[in-house]
Amino acid sequence: MTKAVFFDWFNTLAQYYPPREEVHANACGKIGIEVEKERLSPGILLADHYYIDENARLPIKERSLQEQMDLYAQMERIVLREAGVNISDQLALTVIQEVGKIFSNRDFALFDDTLAALDLLKQRGLILGIISNIDHDLVPVCQELGLAPYLDVIVTSREAGSEKPHAPIFLAAAEQAAVKTSETMYVGDHYSTDVVGAQEVGMKGVLLDRCDLFKEVTGCPRIRALTELMDCL
Repeated sequence: MTKAVFFDWFNTLAQYYPPREEVHANACGKIGIEVEKERLSPGILLADHYYIDENARLPIKERSLQEQMDLYAQMERIVLREAGVNISDQLALTVIQEVGKIFSNRDFALFDDTLAALDLLKQRGLILGIISNIDHDLVPVCQELGLAPYLDVIVTSREAGSEKPHAPIFLAAAEQAAVKTSETMYVGDHYSTDVVGAQEVGMKGVLLDRCDLFKEVTGCPRIRALTELMDCL
């Protein structure tokens, strides 16, 4: 029986504001690359996954400046490639520089389905929380976005001293919620970091695949929207 549902933060409950699709499209336009912002969503998500996988292989902050620049260029190439635009590494870095000029303040906005899903789950009497690798306090932003009334637990990597997919951060959340891991569901957008990490401590992992990019994943429930979680309980 599920007693608690925990969520990843970024790309699951919330996204950057203004939306990155808009920022990247505007940055491209400034250097003469025309691309519709609606076509950038799949590439942005795939670039995020590339970053997470690379960071797991070797933390980005431990790499040389050149290695970091090469990684960011590859991410931008992934973003645009999925939209049908192929560019060089040098041009990719130019786009990134323009993105940085536009995207100096990283605020957050909830996805359209976030509050509706949390409301449905709360009506079931479930304990709700966040487990995130973000390295700063999420409480103020959750209060600002209206999430505070729904959340019982918030555990970040800074507080836990551990990052997903490693066990301590998941176990810390279960301990705070006073539930067994077998009574807990974890929802995130990255299979190896979120789903596998949760499964390895006994939680039920659910993959949120908003753009339907990971049809090959069969080792867990896969949903397109948070409101579909009710069918996974």
